[in-house]
Amino acid sequence: MPTTKQKVLLVEDAFSLAVVYKDWLEKSGFECQHVDTGKAALAALDDGKFQAMVLDLNLPDANGIEILDHVAEQKIPVTVVVVTGSGSIKTAVDAMRAGAYDFIVKPAAEERIITTVRNACEREQLHEAIAEIRNDFSDGNFHGFIGKSPVMLGVFKMIQNVARSKATTFITGESGTGKEVCAEAIHKCSPRAGKPFVALNCAAIPRDLIESEIFGHVKGAFTGATGDREGAAAAADGGTLFLDEICEMDIDLQTKLLRFLQTGTVQRVGSDVVMPVDVRVVCATNKDPHEEVEQGRFREDLYYRLHVLPIHLPPLRERDADVLEIAQVFVESFAQEEGKTFGGFSVEAEDKLLAHGWPGNVRELQNVIRNAIVLNDGDVVDEEMIRLGSPARSSPVHSSPPQSAGPASDPAGSVAAVSTAVDGDRNKMVRVMLGRTFAELERDVVMATFDYCGGSVPKASKVLKMSPSTLYRKREEWTRDDP
Repeated sequence: MPTTKQKVLLVEDAFSLAVVYKDWLEKSGFECQHVDTGKAALAALDDGKFQAMVLDLNLPDANGIEILDHVAEQKIPVTVVVVTGSGSIKTAVDAMRAGAYDFIVKPAAEERIITTVRNACEREQLHEAIAEIRNDFSDGNFHGFIGKSPVMLGVFKMIQNVARSKATTFITGESGTGKEVCAEAIHKCSPRAGKPFVALNCAAIPRDLIESEIFGHVKGAFTGATGDREGAAAAADGGTLFLDEICEMDIDLQTKLLRFLQTGTVQRVGSDVVMPVDVRVVCATNKDPHEEVEQGRFREDLYYRLHVLPIHLPPLRERDADVLEIAQVFVESFAQEEGKTFGGFSVEAEDKLLAHGWPGNVRELQNVIRNAIVLNDGDVVDEEMIRLGSPARSSPVHSSPPQSAGPASDPAGSVAAVSTAVDGDRNKMVRVMLGRTFAELERDVVMATFDYCGGSVPKASKVLKMSPSTLYRKREEWTRDDP
């Protein structure tokens, strides 16, 4: 039952049915307003805010489709459930095309009505939440992030929420997704924004120096310590300490980091003095932290101490048209930097960018666009200017002239073999040995198609009728597995 009453507009000209429907809805916790004409329905929609509308298509003064059209044209924020005695497929299709969320045929059971209306209200609430988030980030630029995809709007909202807390935040995501940008955004949105933001990459510092980098050292603490040094934790006092690639930290140092998080104090290497510091810790990794814990490479108690407020950054391939928005920003920036006149992309170039799987994420996209700007001239970046790296190595493909299926020899014994054409071209054959696994056959056919298409993912996608991103991931996986 809804915790707060959601408003439902019931448009039904049959009085007896309206009484029953209204009673069902109100018993289930909804606030229900009933009208019996199309004119009254339009007036009610103009006067009040409803999460759902239960609409009879056959009204005395209007067709329900006309009301659906009005809702769509005026962009009225309400989810419509159609209820009618006409159960034809055409009526249902017309209603859904006009914007109806669901279609119920009379006589309708109580459970069906209530469940459908509840789902409609939840859908409308979700739309309202997304609209609010879109309004908050309408310019598509959020503290260094670019994009308006729903998944990124959710990340922006999460950043705003966690920024108000002092609790540690654990950022996960593939390399190049912007984990440091995320950490800086958290800092900038927090009450600590005016204080230092100190970033430390745990993978880039030698094991025997990282303790000193984090906690500092005193003169003579070790060979080469010619003076006192303030560590990153003390330097970030009052602000935020960002520990990138946290899973690369030595297991022995993890114990000292845990003590630091629990006590809020630091002790320099070679010193007996314990100093209090006030820092908010944000960490990140491109690995699976659960697997690192299971493999014994990361302390479980430290993981739970850090993994208080998790944020996962989606890979670029899951961000829809954000790819083009980010690429456009890069084009304008690099064109100005290089003194070029590029201002955008051709349609073919945009298609190529959208089809690519971007295993290197935003960092890879940045490099690709910079390469195109530096090495070319023009007003528009076209398809040929976008270089997405060398084609993956193909698995061996046996080419042979057209032949009928027949027996073939095999080290394991006599098995049948068939030859199949690639993209209808009988001059490009793939010899498929029967008796092999489906995964092996799939690899042969897909990689042969890549070879035939010159390594082009979009072309191979058209030939095989498979998603470009799926093909790209398969090719990367198979290439990585090759000896």
